[in-house]
Amino acid sequence: MNLFLKSASYIFHPLLMPLLGVILYYNVTPRYVDAEIVRAELLAITIITVLIPLVVFFLLKNLGAVETIYLRNVKERKFPLMIQCILLLLIIKMVFDIYDDPELYYFIVGILFSTFSALIMVFFKVKISLHQMGVAGILMFLVGISAHFKINLLVSISFFLFVNGWVASSRLNAKAHDYRELILGLFIGALPQLILFNFWL
Repeated sequence: MNLFLKSASYIFHPLLMPLLGVILYYNVTPRYVDAEIVRAELLAITIITVLIPLVVFFLLKNLGAVETIYLRNVKERKFPLMIQCILLLLIIKMVFDIYDDPELYYFIVGILFSTFSALIMVFFKVKISLHQMGVAGILMFLVGISAHFKINLLVSISFFLFVNGWVASSRLNAKAHDYRELILGLFIGALPQLILFNFWL
């Protein structure tokens, strides 16, 4: 059971959530998209949201700015979240077009607002669950896709409802967060996606 709970922190790490959202979108969208474009976008997202942050993490670790990839200390979160905001802006500017990919464009904009909100919290010395923020954003994005394309994604939505509970239990079990930090993460992850429905639904 302990291994099952721990695995959620690795499988649904915040760095993987933008990539997971894009993969889910291309798996369910009824819209035709050229396979070459899909591959190019997935490669770009992987490099910008996974590989670059990992390189930056090791650099910050060598400089003594962070200790672990989980950023348990509030002070450790400042630079990684700042860099993540810049990388998300790069995706918005260079990867997704508001006219060609409105769903993915606003999905990334939502993640940017969530990340920026988490960064603001750091300056007030408030720690939130970035894991919970990530999976809550994915869940709300799936709800939006289901309504937008009028397709039944009940199984996927139900699964990610379970994932939200799984991740929350994982973080509590690891004593990484308390209930308040998990609830804040849930709202900060889901609310921007919900607000941005007005622009693409």
